Amino acid sequence: MLTKRQNLMETIKYGKPDRFVKQYEFLNMIFEAAFPMTGIAMVPGQTSKDGWGVTWTFMEGQIGGFPVHDKEHIVIKDIAEWEKYVKKPVLPTDEQYWAPAVAHASAIDRNEEFVTAMYAPGVFEMTHHMMGMENALMAFYEEPEAMHALIDYITGFELEFAEMVIDRIHPDALFHHDDWGSQISSFLSPEMFAEFFVPAYKKIYGYYKDNGVELVVHHSDSYAANLIPAMIEMGIDIFQGVMNTNNIPELIKNYGGQISFMGGLHSGELDFPDWTPEKIAKDVERACTENGKLFYIPCITHGGAMSHFQGVYEEIDKQIDRMSQEMFTE
Repeated sequence: MLTKRQNLMETIKYGKPDRFVKQYEFLNMIFEAAFPMTGIAMVPGQTSKDGWGVTWTFMEGQIGGFPVHDKEHIVIKDIAEWEKYVKKPVLPTDEQYWAPAVAHASAIDRNEEFVTAMYAPGVFEMTHHMMGMENALMAFYEEPEAMHALIDYITGFELEFAEMVIDRIHPDALFHHDDWGSQISSFLSPEMFAEFFVPAYKKIYGYYKDNGVELVVHHSDSYAANLIPAMIEMGIDIFQGVMNTNNIPELIKNYGGQISFMGGLHSGELDFPDWTPEKIAKDVERACTENGKLFYIPCITHGGAMSHFQGVYEEIDKQIDRMSQEMFTE
């Protein structure tokens, strides 16, 4: 039987997996080193401020926190003067801060799992977290020079963090968040995306890969089929969060071998209070039979190894095991 890591590599590169990769099982994420997420509200009823000065609130009854963009709290009040408002977080240099991450990474069997650095929010998300989605999207048209400069600044911080995390935990995988679309379209056209974000991510992902990272997994639970060529150019190995609105079988046919696809199990349709094992079983069976054994990882589209409602993630695992037994039996 292949290890989790070996089975993943057979699925995305070599062509002889012995079962389906089961969601996030191959990524052992070093949450203790996820410094950029510090200050983001993670508990219902909580309001907090992150290192960039973005105020977050996690409203009761919701499943996540959101940036606050009223006049009082918005960070960038004028994109033309962004340098007046934006100051990058101060990275921790005290080795005591890093000690839990180092201990976690050192305890992982790298033959079994990837030691995985995490990064969120991503470059695009940071632009609209600091100024609001509407203002950010308009600024790409109205103030492109300022947006380029802001993106360069955010990218520079990512590279500073990458140097620190690589030096301490020596990751061989990166799990990186940046939502690039809605369920039906990308937020930017491929041309505008190529202008503003491909250069930034080539720097970021190139740096990780030049320094020991074998696998880049990018999370965007969205439609992004029109951005797949850009993802390949950036160096992304796995597009995690791929929704069914992307026509996953067609993407596998056109791009399998250059990039793989992890998702196909829509969180919004499965991860809700009245979920049932029967509904999950039906959807997992559909996803596995439609998308096949290669270049596809059945997974909840949510950006992490969890579900918002108890039992959903575990039931998906159970049904993936069932489909492995059915589809990989000689």
